[in-house]
Amino acid sequence: MRSLHEFADAHLRIFDRPKPGDQVRDIYLIGICGTGMGALAGLLRRAGYRVSGSDSGVYPPMSTHLAAMGIKVHDSFDADHLACNPDLVIVGNACTPTHPEAARARELRLPQFSLPEALNHFFLSGKCRLVVAGTHGKTTTTGLLVHLFQQAGHVPGYFVGGLMQGCDRSYDAGTGRHFIIEGDEYDSAYFDKQPKFMHYRPNVAIITSMEFDHADIYASWDEYQRSFQAFARQVDGLLVVCRDVVDPSCFDSPAPILTYGLDARADVTAADVRPGRDGTHFRLVHCGRKLGEMHLSMSGRYNLLNALAAAAVALREGLAFEEIAAGLTTFQGMKRRQEVLGCVGDVLVVDDFAHHPTAVRATLQVASERWPDRRLLAVFEPRSNSSRRKVFEAAYGGAFQGAACAYLSSPPFRHNDDLSQFMDISEVVRHIRALGTQAEAYTTTDAILAALLAEAAPGDLILIMSNGGFGGLHGRLLDALSPTPIRQVA
Repeated sequence: MRSLHEFADAHLRIFDRPKPGDQVRDIYLIGICGTGMGALAGLLRRAGYRVSGSDSGVYPPMSTHLAAMGIKVHDSFDADHLACNPDLVIVGNACTPTHPEAARARELRLPQFSLPEALNHFFLSGKCRLVVAGTHGKTTTTGLLVHLFQQAGHVPGYFVGGLMQGCDRSYDAGTGRHFIIEGDEYDSAYFDKQPKFMHYRPNVAIITSMEFDHADIYASWDEYQRSFQAFARQVDGLLVVCRDVVDPSCFDSPAPILTYGLDARADVTAADVRPGRDGTHFRLVHCGRKLGEMHLSMSGRYNLLNALAAAAVALREGLAFEEIAAGLTTFQGMKRRQEVLGCVGDVLVVDDFAHHPTAVRATLQVASERWPDRRLLAVFEPRSNSSRRKVFEAAYGGAFQGAACAYLSSPPFRHNDDLSQFMDISEVVRHIRALGTQAEAYTTTDAILAALLAEAAPGDLILIMSNGGFGGLHGRLLDALSPTPIRQVA
């Protein structure tokens, strides 16, 4: 990850940031409607702070969630918004140094934090910090861990990058001694280029996986891997690592390492694994001892690995086997992870957050296992800064095997994109077709919708993968499949 001194505009990124005083009351968030920033705003408001902020293109559900909490949100960015002279400004990592509000905050010498700095400052002091990191699976694993603790009668604080099914928010300050955090390796702010997870100083940490990602901020696999190695060196209690995908010997953490996975050498593993339509049945094995029968209400190998990670930490923190077994059975999963949105005219519509090539491949595999009798139509929007990079063209080509047809959205070229590194969507289509799957790219959501409606037939599964709203495609598709749609879960 680049040092601040390497940027051409380093003089705007390196400046004295006054520390917030002891009497912070008014807090302003720039980019308040982002998933993480909105969750932080909610945490701060519930903790009694006066919270306001701004964003561009404010829309539900985050806008309505913030409004319900009495948080004022400006639907634009304007330097004059900071005339309120807040005690602290929290700057989202989408802000550039020339962002009007970020620039005004510098000019006024207002105290400023990045999101992870604020989370650490206000909520982590005195807590046992359980941090879940990894390229894949960290959101579900974090949600699983929160659910296990809650079902066992604990009241942990938590901060998750997604919503658990049956829960209306992704955060809580908690009253127990644990705080459970999803640790993101993306950078923190334009003035704070550390990965977010470097601010959390975990007592116990999970590393679910490591695979090159975020090509917009990491120059190479070695640089990406070094960020996780630095994170591991901060752990002072226990480091939990998935042996199936990560070599534990690459870490020189001062903490002991516990491994999990389906690899026979793992400390925590699953025996007698039996996939079924109701999820996955298995026996939990801890350090060679079979603890008993488990039922995970989710399908797929990667969800089983997530469950093993959560079980390993829960056991370490004193939860009983019976409490863990009960929690795994009742966990409904995360929204936007294999989430069934509806079934109209026997066409099943499923939403998933997958955007990395490996996540797309795994998501298609699980969908095929869960609904083996349905023809799979895969829809994908390469939307994140990293997913639109040329480096992933060939990998996406191999990610859609198992689908009858792939419908791809042409990625938009943004102001901060490098044309030489930008994805050629026609190359992705070529790679997919070369491996035997029909594929087509479309320049608009309307065109994708029309193509889906022309092709979809009763018995089909339409799997929509995006880490954004995708132009409302999900709801529009369900509405268009029937003149009087009845949205039902199948």
